[in-house]
Amino acid sequence: MATTRTETGPLIDGATGKWEIVIGMEVHAQVLSKAKLFSGASAEFGADPNAHVSFIDAGMPGMLPVINRFCVEQAVRTGLGLKAQINKHSVFDRKNYFYPDLPSGYQISQYKQPVVGEGIVLVDLPGGKTIEVGIERLHLEQDAGKSLHDQHPDQSFVDLNRAGVALMEIVSRPDLRSAEEAAAYLKKLRAILRYLGTCDGNMEEGSMRADVNVSVRKPGGPLGTRCEIKNVNSMRFVAQAVDYEARRQIDIIEGGGTIKQETRLFDSKKGETRSMRSKEEAHDYRYFPDPDLLPLEFDDAFVARVKASLPELPDDKKDRFMKDYGLNAYDAGVLVAERESADFFEQVARGRDAKLAANWVVNELFGRLNKEGKAIGESPVSAAAMGSIVSLISDGTISGKIAKDVFEIVWTEGGDPAAIVETRGMKQVTDMGAIEAAVDQVIAANPQKVEQAKAKPSMVGWFVGQVMQATGGKANPQAVNELIKKKLGI
Repeated sequence: MATTRTETGPLIDGATGKWEIVIGMEVHAQVLSKAKLFSGASAEFGADPNAHVSFIDAGMPGMLPVINRFCVEQAVRTGLGLKAQINKHSVFDRKNYFYPDLPSGYQISQYKQPVVGEGIVLVDLPGGKTIEVGIERLHLEQDAGKSLHDQHPDQSFVDLNRAGVALMEIVSRPDLRSAEEAAAYLKKLRAILRYLGTCDGNMEEGSMRADVNVSVRKPGGPLGTRCEIKNVNSMRFVAQAVDYEARRQIDIIEGGGTIKQETRLFDSKKGETRSMRSKEEAHDYRYFPDPDLLPLEFDDAFVARVKASLPELPDDKKDRFMKDYGLNAYDAGVLVAERESADFFEQVARGRDAKLAANWVVNELFGRLNKEGKAIGESPVSAAAMGSIVSLISDGTISGKIAKDVFEIVWTEGGDPAAIVETRGMKQVTDMGAIEAAVDQVIAANPQKVEQAKAKPSMVGWFVGQVMQATGGKANPQAVNELIKKKLGI
């Protein structure tokens, strides 16, 4: 069973001493499904307003919901991916409240008997630390529509395309202790869902969003009053919202005030949270079992079948990369963060030096992709081309410096790395006679540096740089290094 984190987390300074942030998250993840949870209407994003609305979604009288079996399987699949308890008996409830984009006047959700119970998410943090974040529950529910306030100066419009779309609400325990941990948790949860194929994780489209519960306390003290920041839709905004909200609460308490339990919104342009509504008293949603839906009943065979279909998940893949490829924890963690990145690396590493492959994928490729804001699927350098570059380095055809030039050519112009090296005369110089001539020339031209190098052997690097420059970067660096040491008697 999941247990609440007890050790003290990172502390922040206040006027009266140190404070600890306590964070729990409720993540709403849209189920990856072609149809909605209780109707056959399309769940596709981006249609014209009210183009994907059935009579059920519109709340027409007498319309009966019919459960989408695939959405239920996706929820069970997610629960298994979170190492969580699958409840073989669960119930759909009506959550009653009025809002313009909720035509029925209630939301079909799950309350006391959710489809998934307690689980665990392992979150890797900088410095090699890993924390366990407990999952309290996962329940299925239908989404509401969307109110549009910017289409008319005097009126608000309602788009019901999203009404009835299946959501998984994944509720964590209050186990997060900093803005960085909160962002890392959301990133890891998103990766698991994308690996499983149960949510596309496109936060900019609203298919994954987080309600962030933040409170502060003195280290080891009782939990403080929490405020809930609604509908945060990026990892960066989650971190910013937590930082601002924690500081706001600390300033209020240290100023002699008290924190009111309330719902807040995060203004990403101003980088601050603002009050939305008070939650001093819990809302009475008048939950009761939905009379139009029978309880969900699973047998062992159904759960076993779903479990057998699970892919290799990030934690297992990371362990395998470290064991089979000899990678360190950092590189393995970076490579498995996205399923597409892990697949790309394995294509590059197949039959080659895996550590060298990881170095080039993580540093050169990912660095360039991040710089240009591209995803791995948009890389101008294919896995086959990257593998070819790694092979050319491994067999001594090109040096690491030349390889960077080849990478740049493939990135900007395309082409086969081996053919580029051949046609452009970029092969590494391995002729020891030619290398020795270049070394002798540099030594003869720099007698003062020679004396300095004999007194300080680390100066050899300077000579290596000069020889590499003289040979256009084509000399074998290792051969140059060894020859210079021999010539100088170091």
